[in-house]
Amino acid sequence: MKIVAAFFKLIRWPNLVFIALTQMLFRFFILHFVYNNPESSVTMRLSLLLFYWLVFASVCIAAAGYIINDYFDVNIDLVNKPEKLVIDRYIKRRWAIVWHIVLSFTGFIISCYVGYKLRNIYLPLFNFIAIVALWFYSTTFKKKLLIGNIIVSLLTAWVILVLTVSEYRFHIIATDIYWKRLLKLSFMYAGFAFIISLVREVIKDMEDMPGDAAYHCHTMPIVWGIQVSKVFAAVWLTVIIGAVAAIEIYIIHFGWWIPAVYSFITIVVPMVWMLRKLYLAHSLQNFHELSTMIKLVMLAGIVSMIFF
Repeated sequence: MKIVAAFFKLIRWPNLVFIALTQMLFRFFILHFVYNNPESSVTMRLSLLLFYWLVFASVCIAAAGYIINDYFDVNIDLVNKPEKLVIDRYIKRRWAIVWHIVLSFTGFIISCYVGYKLRNIYLPLFNFIAIVALWFYSTTFKKKLLIGNIIVSLLTAWVILVLTVSEYRFHIIATDIYWKRLLKLSFMYAGFAFIISLVREVIKDMEDMPGDAAYHCHTMPIVWGIQVSKVFAAVWLTVIIGAVAAIEIYIIHFGWWIPAVYSFITIVVPMVWMLRKLYLAHSLQNFHELSTMIKLVMLAGIVSMIFF
């Protein structure tokens, strides 16, 4: 039982649940809003069965990514999070590699199947790129200035965009109003996911400085310092606050008071609070609390899809 529990800890099962929840909300609310309404003359391409297969593929690829990340981070985690170490303590390195290969291969094969059924080559292609990106992130880019943060943020956005890509029609024309509407909503949520993930990655780098410095990583806090990293995170937090506030003002004109109030209370207010906490943060515990708070704001942002 200890090994089973350790395995689920290794693959970050709460994060996998979050990925599945994000895709389910997007499918049942955003895609339904675009295609399954009285005004729509175009039907959704992604059937319920294919959707669940695609969610399973996303979960497998993400789980494989968490495993390979921990595989290459064993020494760093011994410094930063010794109590959370799984590889070498409960699961041997060779089994970690085996599970990484099995999950990556499973995710890719399922992506190929869904792509074949939809006649969409982009699904397996981009999911394969995601698998490769996760490998090189863990081996190389995680230790580099900013590029590792950007890769993780792009992959976070891809959790949403993969469903948009699944609806792509090769015969689509530029004047297709339903495709335009889907793109607007997709990039709104994907952009939110990208920016807030980027902020969280930088804050996590500040939290992980001791181990990263011991093994010669070149993360932003190590190269540019804590203060510059704080300013970087604060600027992007301000961008999100401004963007969400602008959207709130826009939707109020349509009488959407409930989603406007919801986003103000659950997104804008907490992020303003985070700006203050970020300015005062000085300990690893402070940065850990900020990282946790950002995850909650991400969840609140994703849940806002139900208003569609």
